[in-house]
Amino acid sequence: MAFSDDLLEHGSHVWEAQLDHPFVVELAEGTLDEDAFEHWVKQDYRYLLDYARLFSIAGGKARDEATMTHLLGVAHQVLDHEMELHREFAADYGISVEELERVEKAPTCVAYTSFLVRTAHEGSIAEIAGALYPCMQGYLDVAEHMDEIASEEHRYTPFIEMYTSDEFREATDWCREFVDRCGERYPGEHEAMREAFLTSAKLEYRFWEMAYTREGWEL
Repeated sequence: MAFSDDLLEHGSHVWEAQLDHPFVVELAEGTLDEDAFEHWVKQDYRYLLDYARLFSIAGGKARDEATMTHLLGVAHQVLDHEMELHREFAADYGISVEELERVEKAPTCVAYTSFLVRTAHEGSIAEIAGALYPCMQGYLDVAEHMDEIASEEHRYTPFIEMYTSDEFREATDWCREFVDRCGERYPGEHEAMREAFLTSAKLEYRFWEMAYTREGWEL
């Protein structure tokens, strides 16, 4: 079994919970409250800055040129392309770039990004691979599930199209291969990779919940 499949099996209960989450189901059906989607856009914009940092730091830890080049390239792609798509989503709801940049992270966003950045600085390249995998594979799997549920085009169709695009599939394929290479090269780190993977996967689930409930700070 490829190690990426081992991780997905290890976190299968979290995966199923994500697919069944009302944010995911209602977005697919086009019935999701706009306020919930706006909250996701704002929080995910802030999340992506740290996700790019994760890839940048991982690139600096890579031992071969090809992996370093690709990891740094993903960081640039997140900053240059994916965040631009979020700015376009935000503009559709009258949210300016300046407002996006001033958004305060919700508690779940703080927890997730703090975990990723700490893992990037303190963890090995294998542990980082485990931590970054749930986001890419999760969004592809969730978006494919949404595509199956959706019966017609609606205001959230661009979200589904973005995360089922050929470009995103290719990025996820590389990420899966990266996890497999790390699993093969560093068998002694399998447990650390599983732990990092499961933590990120649980936080992915919490991110949907955060957006759906418009989670914020009480004080």
